[in-house]
Amino acid sequence: MHDRIRQALDQGQVIDITTTGRTSGLPRRIEIVFHNFGGRIYISGMPRHEKRAWLANLEADPAMTVHLKGAVQADIEAAGRVIGDEVERRQVMPLVARAWRRTDIDVMVAQSPLIEVVIPGYGVAAAA
Repeated sequence: MHDRIRQALDQGQVIDITTTGRTSGLPRRIEIVFHNFGGRIYISGMPRHEKRAWLANLEADPAMTVHLKGAVQADIEAAGRVIGDEVERRQVMPLVARAWRRTDIDVMVAQSPLIEVVIPGYGVAAAA
């Protein structure tokens, strides 16, 4: 992996992701923010009761493309690991809440989407 891409992934930023539509099978691209906590990349969202289409798409097919679109531009193949386990959500959500200056962690744990973006050759898994 190119050093500039690695450095871009080390910092949270606005990106696009492409998932595969769970019923249509067509590519679905959205703009979203990712966070990097300790070499792991996470994507979350604001709390709401309805499930986001991108999250349902990743539950059906975890393959995704991360599109860096800042100073460094790249399309990176990845997988989205949906985090449903409450213990793990309670470990990660306070970090997301702090980044967003939010204090409603219980609401976020209950209602916010949360995935870990797994990129081959990057992050904690690559260091092991």
